[in-house]
Amino acid sequence: MSTQLQLIVTADCPADGRTWVPFEGKCYHFVHGEEDQIKSYTFDRAKSLCLGFELLTVQSREENDFVIKYSPKVWKGVVNVWLGMYYDTDSEEMRWFDEDSEQFTNWEDNVLSSDILPMDTCVALRSNTGKWEKVSCLDDVENGVICEASQQAEEVKPKPSALVSLLVILSVLAIVGVSAGIWFLHKKNNHGSSIFAAFEYHPPFRVLETDQSCLVEAEDADNLP
Repeated sequence: MSTQLQLIVTADCPADGRTWVPFEGKCYHFVHGEEDQIKSYTFDRAKSLCLGFELLTVQSREENDFVIKYSPKVWKGVVNVWLGMYYDTDSEEMRWFDEDSEQFTNWEDNVLSSDILPMDTCVALRSNTGKWEKVSCLDDVENGVICEASQQAEEVKPKPSALVSLLVILSVLAIVGVSAGIWFLHKKNNHGSSIFAAFEYHPPFRVLETDQSCLVEAEDADNLP
């Protein structure tokens, strides 16, 4: 039976010092506190508050319901939230700034006022009902801003289990043991060799036996009459 290690996927929201709320693969920042002192924003001002991120885009009923349920935790009363939607003059329809065409919609029953030009049309979400209202990008101001960012997925490898670590240690010990056994067998088969042979001690000025024999013969020759 083999054990397969799998990668664990985690997700993080932007770490820019602001409060981000994760929900289904996205992160949401409800502008509040010092950012929300005026509570009256033009469309351009709302975009600038998101600091490089997009205004809220709503792609499903669940996401729309999440905004409605979480808004009272941040704001009191009814808040109209700017959505990241605009009128595309090329397709002559409303589109999200992330270039996805609208799939889920939750429009108010009222029709667009005739005094708003199509190219000046933006959208606001009412926090009490979740309905969307078409408003002027230039003339209207709203009192709610929600910024949106994608969660950053990061793959994290799990730490190896204790069993895997034990098997690695046993494998290393087995390799060392086999190597040591082969070395001792090799030394046993080579009887005349020794690892210390190369370091055999020889006294300085050692006189060999053949040299001694020559000296004795020379002395005998000198003593002859």
